Amino acid sequence: MLKTPLTSFATLVAVGVTALGVTPAASAGPGTSDPWVYGWGNNVSGQLGNGSTSNANTPGQVIGVARQDVKSVRTGGWTTNDTSYTVALLKNGTLKSWGNNTYGQLGNGSTTAQRVPGAVVGLTGVRAMDVGCYHGVALRNGRVWTWGRNNDGQLGNGVPFPAAGELSSATTPVEVQSLDDVKAVAAGCTFTMALRQDGTVWTWGTNVHGQLGNGTNTRANTPQQVQGLSDVEAIDAGGWHALAVTKDHKVMSWGNNAEGELGVDNTTNSNKPVEVKHLASVARIFAGPYNTFALLADGTVKAWGYNNKGQLGDTTTTNRTTPHPVAALTGVREISPGHQHTLAVLEDQSVIAWGGNDQGQLGNGTTTDSPVPVTVLPADSGVVHVAGGQFTSVSFAY
Repeated sequence: MLKTPLTSFATLVAVGVTALGVTPAASAGPGTSDPWVYGWGNNVSGQLGNGSTSNANTPGQVIGVARQDVKSVRTGGWTTNDTSYTVALLKNGTLKSWGNNTYGQLGNGSTTAQRVPGAVVGLTGVRAMDVGCYHGVALRNGRVWTWGRNNDGQLGNGVPFPAAGELSSATTPVEVQSLDDVKAVAAGCTFTMALRQDGTVWTWGTNVHGQLGNGTNTRANTPQQVQGLSDVEAIDAGGWHALAVTKDHKVMSWGNNAEGELGVDNTTNSNKPVEVKHLASVARIFAGPYNTFALLADGTVKAWGYNNKGQLGDTTTTNRTTPHPVAALTGVREISPGHQHTLAVLEDQSVIAWGGNDQGQLGNGTTTDSPVPVTVLPADSGVVHVAGGQFTSVSFAY
């Protein structure tokens, strides 16, 4: 779920979404003078960080978190929404978390849920972070730290797998074994990825779909090198699939492929990296739970995988097993695939969303699904990043 850019899109011209059509929001949302991180959608666990557990179908303030202080926001949890939680990396290198905490995924030394942001303990100088369904991962001084649920070894600290029915977890960050010189991290639902400075990729955790990419389907509680990959520049993790972008801008994928999320023109899982078909000049990748988006060097977007609510943005609800153009979606700064919905921020700082909306996750004041983008925040909103809950109906803009 974490993204590492290969190139900057600061020079792209935002021409908006035209052929798809943009449906105006019911409310334009907060004004440009509002300095806070915005959240909306399901809030049963307090994952919006606004002090309540009430859903919100328009953007509202995350208490005490100003977007000028935030480097990244990620939301984890499972599809029931009551497991959802959020972690924010601040520009000063510390972490804040809020929402569900059943497995210690807030990293605050407890298993008590909280509705407002609080500190992840014991970590400073953090450069990057991501979250899975029930665990978090952070990069600090080239080393990797993890916390939360560990039943499949996703914390990577070598703790033995628990017996059936038992729980393994860490409520404060622990160090991943035997891994250094790391420059990027990413978290799938129950597995974790790391990209080292030498261009190699390492994975650990569950492996039932081959998402560790090491040629087996055996889970691992310490880092394993992904086979056949070198010169990797960026990584990302979906729910149970993984992606890597090489220096020559090729995209490699592996793991679960039931919905076509590997982009290889079939629905067969792969426990080794395979090259995504019909894709060139990729600048950034954005993995959703069962789908993937690629932002190309010319500012256009292609998508593939699960599309039951129209979350691929191609005006259909047809799954795609190879990359398919998202018509007229240009001037894109960043994309974040959520749970059956997708968010994008354009270069003009407007935020748009499309797909499922049963919990108000599109942020347009309704709970009606939309296969075409709706406007969440207007141009010049001050927003430059978005984050969708990978398995939960939650959205953030900052």
